[in-house]
Amino acid sequence: MALSTRNKVSVNFSMASMTDIVFLLLIFFMITSTLVSPNALKVLLPNSSSKTMSKQTVSVTITPELTFHVNAKLVSSDGLESALQTLLRGEEKPGIILHADKSVPLEYAVKVMDIANKNKYQLVLATKTD
Repeated sequence: MALSTRNKVSVNFSMASMTDIVFLLLIFFMITSTLVSPNALKVLLPNSSSKTMSKQTVSVTITPELTFHVNAKLVSSDGLESALQTLLRGEEKPGIILHADKSVPLEYAVKVMDIANKNKYQLVLATKTD
């Protein structure tokens, strides 16, 4: 008496769920990589509990040695405004993110703020979150 089952176990493997996971991971890493603002110069930023997520086009860094860097390129304090004007020419909403070391005197940060105010640039002061 031979009993046979009508249901056979399929030995095929479906890759559909695996490709879904790979595409979700790809999208996740693409989105998170655009949120990172590369800063080649290491400065100690002041602490803050608030966070601003605004697209900034140019990064200005003031190091503890009181040198100015625009997008990691050394710029003299006199040539700072002209360097910013050439980089931000033609931008719809020009923005600057200011990375100032916490040991830098306030007058150097105010100089960048004054340039941004005079040229109607949006300015965000970068801080380290707690």
